[in-house]
Amino acid sequence: VDLMHRRQRWAARYPPGPLPLPGLGNLLHVDFQNTPYCFDQLRRRFGDVFSLQLAWTPVVVLNGLAAVREALVTHGEDTADRPPVPITQILGFGPRSQGRPFRPNGLLDKAVSNVIASLTCGRRFEYDDPRFLRLLDLAQEGLKEESGFLREVLNAIPVLLHIPALAGKVLRFQKAFLTQLDELLTEHRMTWDPAQPPRDLTEAFLAEMEKAKGNPESSFNDENLRMVVADLFLAGMVTTSVTLAWGLLLMILHPDVQRRVQQEIDDVIGQVRRPEMGDQAHMPYTTAVIHEVQRFGDIVPLGVTHMTSRDIEVQGFRIPKGTTLITNLSSVLKDEAVWEKPFHFHPEHFLDAQGHFVKPEAFLPFSAGRRACLGEPLARMELFLFFTSLLQHFSFSVPTGQPRPSHHGVFAFLVTPSPYELCAVPR
Repeated sequence: VDLMHRRQRWAARYPPGPLPLPGLGNLLHVDFQNTPYCFDQLRRRFGDVFSLQLAWTPVVVLNGLAAVREALVTHGEDTADRPPVPITQILGFGPRSQGRPFRPNGLLDKAVSNVIASLTCGRRFEYDDPRFLRLLDLAQEGLKEESGFLREVLNAIPVLLHIPALAGKVLRFQKAFLTQLDELLTEHRMTWDPAQPPRDLTEAFLAEMEKAKGNPESSFNDENLRMVVADLFLAGMVTTSVTLAWGLLLMILHPDVQRRVQQEIDDVIGQVRRPEMGDQAHMPYTTAVIHEVQRFGDIVPLGVTHMTSRDIEVQGFRIPKGTTLITNLSSVLKDEAVWEKPFHFHPEHFLDAQGHFVKPEAFLPFSAGRRACLGEPLARMELFLFFTSLLQHFSFSVPTGQPRPSHHGVFAFLVTPSPYELCAVPR
């Protein structure tokens, strides 16, 4: 009720939006199967800052660089919170024969996941390890549970979580993923020697847990260890893998760009030694291509939600404390006022007239402000090293006789390329 009174007071300067229905608010106005498109339509009607009422949750959607920056950077202190997610409470405490067409996603997933496994658990998995395959499978399915109508309804009306059938359905895969992860962590504990310096994140965390024993205030506990490792796996693996899948798709759709990247690789690195991060500074074209893959692929179009911890003002609108903020990163990465060809793959977006690499302010795939993506430095290293290694060793093409794959993505929290096959021929 208090919120409703405040809403009347604020009404004059509260962002506009579609008329909410009693009880449901705007839940039926939002197409959760294709939210980015739906928000694009609402933006055309209501402008860069518009409001939605998702059942009992007030939401403000921010579009365009100015609004997103103002909220996340200028008001960084007051927008760094995440909204509560009632439904998460129930989480409890190979080599192929040359030239044959195949789908690259599986191999990319495994390669990228082993980077995360090395950092968190100090080990890598064989590509046919059944537990590894199950972990990857559950991670993929778990991320899909991050979007969808049922999730939004249960979050907006948490009282429904008391219906066991609904609660059990909503995060089935994330629960199974955590169970699988618990097994790995338990094993890891067995081999941990507290006398030795930590070899990976889990061991560093376990060491802090030892230090914090008897301190109930400490956040170093079992519960947080599994959530931190789970977050790194879920957020760090699928995102990088999907970006690389976009990268290879765009290379087979733009063979001229692929050839230019390979030329630069041959000039700077050659065919023999492995790429290193130091090479990136000498490879403006390749760097531009990787950035353009991220801009065009636009894989986290709606970012991750924020929440205001006090009343703020954005673009002249007043947004009360406790409002959920959705930052429409897609509206920034494809802003027609900033990018020469926002809806085309155009690496020149990141090159000046002299061919030097430049990064426009509106390149925000990792979001901005205090809660910008924690994994950005790792992701940038992985994207550069994987992408250059792949193009150093192989040329990729559309399989003969197959139609050109689509460059349109499929939205399910992340935007993945439509399934496609390619041929990889050793250079």
